[in-house]
Order: sequence, then C-alpha cells, then structure tokens
Amino acid sequence: MSQKPKTSPYIYDVEEANYDEKVIQASRQQPVLVDFWAEWCAPCLSLSPALERVIDEMEGLLLLAKVEVDDNMRLAGHYRLRGFPTVILFVDGEETGRFHGSRASHWLREWIEEHLGDYLSHASQG
Repeated sequence: MSQKPKTSPYIYDVEEANYDEKVIQASRQQPVLVDFWAEWCAPCLSLSPALERVIDEMEGLLLLAKVEVDDNMRLAGHYRLRGFPTVILFVDGEETGRFHGSRASHWLREWIEEHLGDYLSHASQG
C-alpha cells in the first residue's frame, strides 16, 4: 500500500533500484526530502499527511520521495536509520539535514525554511 496521494506531482515512491536517479541525481536540480516510513509505524502514518500538505503548498520547490523501509532495508541500513519515520533532505546530491519522528505542519515548514532559506528566497524571486 502506498501512502502517496495520487494527485500530487511533487510526491513519489522510490525503491532501491531507482533511488540514485530519483533522489541523488534529482537533488542536483531541486531539493528532495526523503521520507523513510513503514506501514506498521504509527508515527509514520501521522507524519505523512502533514508532510504531504507542506510539500504541496511549496508547489514544486521541493520534492518528496517516499521509501518504504521494509522493502528497502539496504537503503535504511546505508543511512544508519534507527527509528521511523526518518526524513532526510538532499541538496546537490548531499544530505543537508534530517529529523526523526512525527511533526506538525508548522514545525515542518520552519525546518524546511531553516535548511533551505537561501534556496527558497532565490527560487521565489526567479
């Protein structure tokens, strides 16, 4: 079962086979948040709607890649994830921030602005 809404062009599922293309390479064009989640994880299920709402509000300035960890354990191991959900921000192919656990929309907006302030300023002017 996928958590992503069917209507958002900014949110997509990713698996190990296409992770490099859909996350690392894509982050060279625009920032990509990666949500590592699991269906059995209650905090993951509560974070998802808030995270998706914030991504949609940003109208493509930031993409959201969703990785279901049970099907992609090697990716979770690669990033040494210890709890879920874990959300990692990639810019220019590099990790630039991460957080764990469920958060409210206002916290997510502040975290994104804190980590992408310069990028968002330039993007809104251009």
